[in-house]
Amino acid sequence: MNNFDLKKGDKVAIVSLSSGILGEPYVTHELELGVKRLKQFGLVPVFMNNSLKGVKYLKNHPESRAQDLKQAFLDKDIKMIITAIGGDDTYKTIPYLMEDKEFVDCVKKNPKIFSGFSDTTVNHFMLNKLGLSTFYGPAFLVDIAELDNEMIDYTKEYFLKFFNNNDMIEIRSSPVWYDNRNSYDTTQLGISRVCHSEIHGFETLNGHGIITGKLFGGCINSIYDMLTGERYNEENVIFEKYNLLPTIEEWKDKVLFLETSEEIVHPEKLEIMLLELKRRKILDSVKGLLIGKPMDEIYYEEYKKIYKKIFKNSSVPILYNINFGHAVPRCFLQYNALATVDYDNKTIKVKSCKLSQ
Repeated sequence: MNNFDLKKGDKVAIVSLSSGILGEPYVTHELELGVKRLKQFGLVPVFMNNSLKGVKYLKNHPESRAQDLKQAFLDKDIKMIITAIGGDDTYKTIPYLMEDKEFVDCVKKNPKIFSGFSDTTVNHFMLNKLGLSTFYGPAFLVDIAELDNEMIDYTKEYFLKFFNNNDMIEIRSSPVWYDNRNSYDTTQLGISRVCHSEIHGFETLNGHGIITGKLFGGCINSIYDMLTGERYNEENVIFEKYNLLPTIEEWKDKVLFLETSEEIVHPEKLEIMLLELKRRKILDSVKGLLIGKPMDEIYYEEYKKIYKKIFKNSSVPILYNINFGHAVPRCFLQYNALATVDYDNKTIKVKSCKLSQ
């Protein structure tokens, strides 16, 4: 059995580990909506001390962001930690946390559900290094605080699985997908996103058969930045200093999941990113790949061609167009949970694992 069954009355911490946008006055309507939704689930939202201090303050004070995460883990009454949103420099919190023995110890002693995506990939790598199985899944602003009258059905369905103590979770293709919003201001309250029927479903791009392996991955933009330091030079230095990347031996039992960010990289850039993973022998080591739906289906076919090109002489299987990451709607994927992927019948079943590894 897993041990991530939320219950009514549980406290949920909201942390701003990357962008500080949650504290800006122009998102107050989203904050209030997110609080309302968490309370409707029977949960008690707790905004950590620095989470609402705004973009400028948190940009200049990564130690404050780190302190919030530490305090959330230290509080035994908090059962779940959800990130406000992504960003691009959460890596700056890593030294403050990895050098803090009290934090490292409390992650092991007080395991909690931790959910987020995008730049939060960096936090996931760190926490899994410390022995916590985390969730590449919903964030507060873009999921819980969805501006429509209700959360997106598919996203809500998977969020509710945090409550149900599911031993086995099937990741299904959503029958519909949604455009990203052009605006998130108050005029959008109660306005539905543009909705499209899903005409592709899951697609097998390479390989065949059934494989079983432990889920691991995230946003390829973030992983590439961690590996190369292209966006911030010191990011790669920090990443290597704390050995946050699994070893080649550790990759061998993994099902690698990857998705692209809202920056919507050109296909040629995606190829460069994948070639970096290949150069490091990651792509040739893993058991299989799960690839997230491209946001707004931009470059949908072009990305497929890149994956087929990179894996032309490889038997590593690839399942494409999965509903996780930046595209809406999204499920969650639990790091290091055992996934059985049938690349012939295009099914994904995940055996939930304990939070503490």
